[in-house]
Amino acid sequence: MTSSRSDLPADVDFEPEFLAALHEIYEEKIVFNQWMGLRVESIKATGIVASLVMKPELVGHFAYNRIHGGVISAVLDAMGSLAVMAAMGAKHMDEPVAKRLERFTRHSTIDLRIDFLRPGIGERFVIHAEAMRVGAKVGNARMEFRSLDGKVLSTGTAAYLTS
Repeated sequence: MTSSRSDLPADVDFEPEFLAALHEIYEEKIVFNQWMGLRVESIKATGIVASLVMKPELVGHFAYNRIHGGVISAVLDAMGSLAVMAAMGAKHMDEPVAKRLERFTRHSTIDLRIDFLRPGIGERFVIHAEAMRVGAKVGNARMEFRSLDGKVLSTGTAAYLTS
């Protein structure tokens, strides 16, 4: 995924406590993400990488062991949200960590579009997400759900409330 991102902050060195808090929010405090097994691999202002291991509870089509479309949607939504949170965190590096994390309390999905391009069949999946714009009230993200060999299985775009 590449974008022109000229209106967004470049990569910054996030504080370890900021990164740890985002991991905790998205992997543990959002219990549905925890149940799915969603793991955040890297958090940068310019993008997020996460992974998901297939398990029987995630099957949507039993004959093909295909992942459920609702799981794909939930994962893309969560990682789009995290991409916007990371970009917001970079945009407000002048604020203390606690204040940047407090922004999460007002953060919610206001629009989500998912395109299913190929069947989600595999043992593990990789998710990429990046913020496209982060404004005073709304942030936008673009996401991809990929197979281990890099094939794009599904894409998403979303808008999130940022204030």
